[in-house]
Amino acid sequence: MTGDDRPEPPHAGPPKELVEGFLDFLRATLLWKLDGLSDDDLRRSLVPSGWSLLGMVKHIAYVERSWFQNVFLGEDVFFPWTDADRDADWRIEPGETTAAVLDFYRAECARSREIVAAAAWDDIAARPDLARSLGWILTHMVEETARHCGHADLVREMLDGATGE
Repeated sequence: MTGDDRPEPPHAGPPKELVEGFLDFLRATLLWKLDGLSDDDLRRSLVPSGWSLLGMVKHIAYVERSWFQNVFLGEDVFFPWTDADRDADWRIEPGETTAAVLDFYRAECARSREIVAAAAWDDIAARPDLARSLGWILTHMVEETARHCGHADLVREMLDGATGE
């Protein structure tokens, strides 16, 4: 892994600002874990379930889309999974480039930031079947992204021995 330019979360502030800061730190950490790996390594699976680091980034991009656009705003957005293929968001399809997957993740994170900036901590999601507050969604996204950063940390160590927080 090369340079670490992840944004430092604030040390104090209102809950929304603190959680947003930690989520952005974790988003950057996930990308940092991929830094310097070859395309083959990003696509290589080292786990029995078959996912790769690049597939995990694709998955978390769709998680961002799901919670912020679909659940919170109530928008009808595309997802690749179906009842017959529940893990399609983890799979890198032929023709999907590393750059395209990383750009997709960055774009979904940017859209999530826009949504969060326009809302309050206690605002409730538009989808009545998942009536969560923005604070709940942000906190869940910290948990989800942190868990995948841990997965990336382990896979990265298996690939080339690189470790880091």
